[in-house]
Amino acid sequence: MRRCLQLGSLLTASSATLLTQAFPAPAQQPSQAAVIRSIDAAVQRRFEHVLAFTDVEHYAVYRGKDETHPAAAMTVKVTYKKGVGKSYQILSKAGSEIIQHFGLQPLLDNEKTVNLPGNVERSWFDSANYHMTLKPGGVQQFEGRACYVLAVTPARKATNMIDGELWVDANDGNIVKLDGIASKSPSPFAGTTHMMREYNEIDGFPMATHARAESSSPLFGRTVVIIDYGDYRLDLAPAGANP
Repeated sequence: MRRCLQLGSLLTASSATLLTQAFPAPAQQPSQAAVIRSIDAAVQRRFEHVLAFTDVEHYAVYRGKDETHPAAAMTVKVTYKKGVGKSYQILSKAGSEIIQHFGLQPLLDNEKTVNLPGNVERSWFDSANYHMTLKPGGVQQFEGRACYVLAVTPARKATNMIDGELWVDANDGNIVKLDGIASKSPSPFAGTTHMMREYNEIDGFPMATHARAESSSPLFGRTVVIIDYGDYRLDLAPAGANP
């Protein structure tokens, strides 16, 4: 009888182990304050160490339901210098000149304004510019990266600030993705604008790789702008330097 009881106990223990392995306990929810501190530190680290960069950006504008044939397109080379801002060299244009002039050129002009010294800090995704709330569920996966997801609300309304979600790398706080609604319409004629941008780490720092903005209005109908970023060249502060 004792032998049977012992065998039964072993089977029970073994079954419990298998169940635990098959259905692991949910990961402990991290401290919201700790996650936000890591985001602020990552933003500051990028600003201090990325002294300059160049990249090539391709803009495509789609109208109505057609997202196959762009109504206008533009490829530009971007140069960023810390303390100076961004400048653009247009490499190629295609499609509607009206959309290029009244649609794409204002986007480039806005990016130049946003990145001027004194302005750029006001567009960072950090706790100084956004109210952040860590979403439940612990670590989430996005394209193979372990992330935390936060609900973000801008502290002020601006065309380049969103009300939505911020995904950050769970290991270092670097931004991975943003997704939401622009807190302010870029034009009185434009409707609500939904914005999404994805980032990859280049030389250890998050750089935009893909973006999409969709708006709709009674006057202009549906418009989608897609931006692809590539060919990055970063100028970084020397290791151990105090930028």
